[in-house]
This record gives sequence, C-alpha cells and structure tokens, in this order.
Amino acid sequence: QVQLVESGGGSVEAGGSLRLSCAASVRTFSNYGMGWFRQAPGKEREFVAVINRGGFSTNYADSVKGRFTISRDNAKNTVYLQMNSLKPEDTAVYYCAARGYTTTMEADDYPYWGQGTQVTVSS
Repeated sequence: QVQLVESGGGSVEAGGSLRLSCAASVRTFSNYGMGWFRQAPGKEREFVAVINRGGFSTNYADSVKGRFTISRDNAKNTVYLQMNSLKPEDTAVYYCAARGYTTTMEADDYPYWGQGTQVTVSS
C-alpha cells in the first residue's frame, strides 16, 4: 500500500552535512504522518524526527534537536531529513516510516518502512 525509498546517505566527516530523502509511492501522501528513525550496529532502532501530515508540526529526539530538520513536500510525495553538524554518534542506517494520519515517536506504531540508507560520520 505504501512503498518508501530512501536516498542521500553516504560518508562524511564530523561537522559535515547530508540531506536524506524518502520518496513515497502512495495515492494520498498527505494522509500519512512521516518519521525518520535510525539503527546503529548492536543497538535498537531509535526515533529521530517526525512530521505531521500538513508539515507544520514536527518533533525531534533530544540528540538531534537543533542539528536536524525534517520537512516534507506533499506535491512530490517526499519527506526530507537535513542533517547538519554531524557527529560520529550519528552513524547508523536511517529509515523513513509512514503511519496513517497521526505521528508517534514509537517505531512499532509505524506499519510502513523503507529499506534504509547508511550514514557514516568519521571523526
């Protein structure tokens, strides 16, 4: 029903920036709250940021607040994650996720997931 494809990952030095994109194949993208989560090796998947259907309400993990910005373009069926001032501890596979109508910070609440994109930050 909802297919998500992330892109934009890569390797950067600490202090650098990356912009992740997540393209959704869905009839009405604006019906879905969107989230970004990440998973580092040996760790559980953790919340990064969410954005509501209209794009006017966002929420961030404390660890990325002030450095990352989530946004969406409903006309392009795409959600973005702008990541600035990257740190080695940001190294992880980043996933976008979709959930009907509302957003939460719990990964288990999201039924639709992309395949993930690797972000590696070197010191």
